[in-house]
Amino acid sequence: MELIGSTLTATYARPKTSHFLPAISTMASSYRNTQPVLAMNPSANQWRTNSYYKSSSAIPTPSSIQRENLDLVRAKTMFYPSNRSALTTRYTPDDWYRSNQNNYRESESSRKSAERLRRDTFRLMQDREQLTRRTQENTSKNIGERLNDIVFWRSELSHEIDNMVTEIAALSEVKRRLERALAETEGPLQVSQECLYHREKRMSIDLVHDDVEKDLIKEVEAIKSCQERMRRHLDRAIAQLASNRAAQHELERDMSDKVTAQRIDDRCHHLRNTSDGIGYCRGIDRLDPSLSLPDTWSKFTDDNILHSQSERAASHKLRDEIEILLNTTSNEMWNQFNNVNVAFTNRISETADAKNSLQTHLAKTLQEIFQTEMLIESLKKALRDKESPLKVAQTRLEERTRRPNVELCRDNPHHRLVSEVREIEDTIHKLQERLMEAENTLQTLVKTKVTLEHDLSIKANSLFLDQEKCMSMRKSFPSMPRLVGYT
Repeated sequence: MELIGSTLTATYARPKTSHFLPAISTMASSYRNTQPVLAMNPSANQWRTNSYYKSSSAIPTPSSIQRENLDLVRAKTMFYPSNRSALTTRYTPDDWYRSNQNNYRESESSRKSAERLRRDTFRLMQDREQLTRRTQENTSKNIGERLNDIVFWRSELSHEIDNMVTEIAALSEVKRRLERALAETEGPLQVSQECLYHREKRMSIDLVHDDVEKDLIKEVEAIKSCQERMRRHLDRAIAQLASNRAAQHELERDMSDKVTAQRIDDRCHHLRNTSDGIGYCRGIDRLDPSLSLPDTWSKFTDDNILHSQSERAASHKLRDEIEILLNTTSNEMWNQFNNVNVAFTNRISETADAKNSLQTHLAKTLQEIFQTEMLIESLKKALRDKESPLKVAQTRLEERTRRPNVELCRDNPHHRLVSEVREIEDTIHKLQERLMEAENTLQTLVKTKVTLEHDLSIKANSLFLDQEKCMSMRKSFPSMPRLVGYT
C-alpha cells in the first residue's frame, strides 16, 4: 500500500493523479485567486554565499511547514472509497492551485539562486584564479629581481675577493722580500762589528779614532736603524695581512651566504604548481625569521666591500712604503759601505806610505849605524895608533932625564919632546871625545832603529788588520738586489 505523503523525487514534479478524486485541473475555480499566499523576500535576489544557503536550508519556511502538515495528514489518512466525501471536502481547488504556484515559485527562486550562485562562484573562481596567478607572477618576478640583486652583489663580491686575493699575494711577496732584506742586513752588521773588533787589536800609536772607525760606527748605527725600520714595517705588514685575511673571510662568508640564498631563491623561482616537492607548511606565513631588511641587506654587503677596499688601499699604501723603505735602506747601507771602504782604502794607503817611510828611514838608520860603528872602530884604531908615539915620546923624555949633571939641559929636543907628548895627549883626548860622541850617536841610532822597527811592526799589524782581516770580510757585502729582498 502506498502512502500519499511519501517524498517526491523533486519539488517541481507533478503530483500523482488519484483514482479516487476528480482531476482538479478541470474545475473552473482552479483559475481563481491566483494571488500567491506568500510574498517573496525582496532581498532574495541578492547574492548569498554557499554557507548561507546551507544554513538557510535548515530553517523551515511557512509553505514547507504547511506542505509537510498536509503530507502528514495524507500519510495518516487512508483513502478508502467509504471516506471519499470527507476527502473531497479537505482541500479546495484554490489550495491546490496555490500549492502548485508556491512550488513553482520556490523552484524558480531556487533555480535562480542556484544559477546566480553558480555565476557568482564561477566569476569568483575566475577572479581569484586571475588574482592568484597575478600574485604568483608578481612573487616570481620579485624573486627574479631578488635573484638579480643577489647575482649583482655576488659578482661584486667575487670581483672584490679576486682583488683581495691578488693584494694579499702581493703584500705577502713584499713581506717575504722585507724578511729576506732584514735577514741580509745581519751579515753587514756582523762584518762591521767584526771590523771594529779587529781594529781594537791595533797597537800603540795606531790605536786612533780615525775616519775608518768613525765610518764603521756610522755604518753599524745605519744598519741598526734600517733594521729597526724594517721590523716596524714588517710588524705592520703582518697586521695588515691579518686585516686583509679577515676582510677576505667576511667577503667569502658573505659570498657563501649569497650562493646559498641564490640556490634557494633560484629553486623557489622555478617552482610551479606542477612541481615536485611542494607541500603545505601550516603557519609559515605567521613566522618571521628575517634578520635584515633590503636596505640593511645591501648595506651589509656594501659595507663589507667598502671595508675590503679600504683594507686594500691601506695594503697598497703599505706596499709602496715598504718598496720605498727597501730602496732607501739599501741605498743608505750601500753608500755607507762605500764610504767605509773608501776610508779603509785611504787609511791603508796612509799606513802603507808610513810603513814605507819607516822602512826607508830604518834602512838609512841601519846604514848610519854601520857607518858609525865603522867610525868607532876607526877612532879606536886611531887611539891605539897614538899609543906608540906617545910611549916613544914619553920614553925619550924619561931617558933624557937620566943625563948627568950639566947635560941635563932644556934644549930644543927637550922642548920638542914635551910639545910632542902634549900634542899626542891632546890628540888622544880629542879622539876619545869623538869616540864617546860616536858611541852616544850609535846608541841613539840603535834606539831609533828599535823605535822604527817597533813602529814598523805596528804598521804591519795595522795593515794586516785593515787589509787582510777587515777588507777580506767586506768583500762579502750583499749586492743591491739582495738588499732589496731579491734572491
